[in-house]
Amino acid sequence: MKTLITLKIENFEEKGKEYFVATRDQIQGLVAEGNTIEEVIETASDLAKMLVELK
Repeated sequence: MKTLITLKIENFEEKGKEYFVATRDQIQGLVAEGNTIEEVIETASDLAKMLVELK
């Protein structure tokens, strides 16, 4: 069964390099980083599954 979650995705630039960070306040520990939006969503999805299973 799949569950939809809403992520907060922020765009950052540091030393000329752009990256994205995704978080979800309701899932403690969910902080994912990626070079593209697609990458950060995929990483956050995998991390969310692991964190929910640990509960």
